[in-house]
Amino acid sequence: MTHANAALTPRQRLRLARQVVDDGWSVAAAAAHFRVSWRTAERWARRYVEMGEQGMHDRSSRPHRSPSKTPRQLVRKVVHLRWKQRLGPVGIGARLGMPASTVHAVLTRCHINRLSHVDVRTGEPARRYEHEHPGRLSHVDVRTGEPARRYEHEHPGSMIHVDVKKLGNIPDGGGWRYVGRFQGDRNRAITAKHTGKRGIAGDMITGTAFVHTVIDDHSRVAYAEIHDDETAATAIAVLRRAVGWFAARGVTVERVLSDNGSAYRSFAWRDACAELSIHPKRTRPYRPQTNGKIERFHRTLAEGWAYSRHYNSESARRNALPAWLHSYNHHRPHTAIGSHPPISRLTNLPGQHI
Repeated sequence: MTHANAALTPRQRLRLARQVVDDGWSVAAAAAHFRVSWRTAERWARRYVEMGEQGMHDRSSRPHRSPSKTPRQLVRKVVHLRWKQRLGPVGIGARLGMPASTVHAVLTRCHINRLSHVDVRTGEPARRYEHEHPGRLSHVDVRTGEPARRYEHEHPGSMIHVDVKKLGNIPDGGGWRYVGRFQGDRNRAITAKHTGKRGIAGDMITGTAFVHTVIDDHSRVAYAEIHDDETAATAIAVLRRAVGWFAARGVTVERVLSDNGSAYRSFAWRDACAELSIHPKRTRPYRPQTNGKIERFHRTLAEGWAYSRHYNSESARRNALPAWLHSYNHHRPHTAIGSHPPISRLTNLPGQHI
């Protein structure tokens, strides 16, 4: 397609070329008549001789060869990691030794730069019908329009964030995300019948997994346990073990930030924090942004572990959590801390980063 400011359209190029080739005009005379340069007139006349009328159309500006283009074998590896492990540009770049910008360019070229473009069951590009919003701002408070305020405590242990991520248990045979609605509902009904669990309405259910998560504000090092409830007793037990886990890595917990869940508003939680010499804090009601670091971690947890692949049972998914947590803490680059693994910020013990 001819650009808007082109001096000659394909029809005018053909007229110019015919006057030079067929009618015997000189190139200089044709160039003056059509008000273009001598070189332009000569080019269209030459193409008319070589290709006829087909030569009057624009050619692609794509180069014949691109020596610096990412090799196809490397592109396949990028696409494989995106499809199978749902990693982002930073994670893929760390695995393959590529700049994150190059990985993003490859993902964009393959139309899988967004995870919503990848079908969770097949791993292939999904059909997209959503409208794009190119003017959307990032890191902006959607209510006030002002830039989001970020904060980070100065050293590990100064503040830890705690919360609970609720996940429906996976029935034996797999859930609906990977086996489809019909088979998923059948698996759910059979598993619920075996377990005998019932919901509030009395219907058979597979139950819920409560992932109690703890994340250090400064380093983003994470600790998590899976339980069958979110009571104060369970939350306190997780806190005690998490404090001990951080202490083994040279981190002394000073403050803990939670939402306004019943477990965190209980007197038992307050007394446990006092016993551990930890100052408890809670977010403002209806302001999850205050606890945004752990909310973002839950998204990473869901994409990287909970829904990253097909699990045949709930026990298979739970058994996969420790390995994923180790990869997150020790190997996965975190963009908020300079694309380094979270464990690299715990400098209290020698050899900690190995």
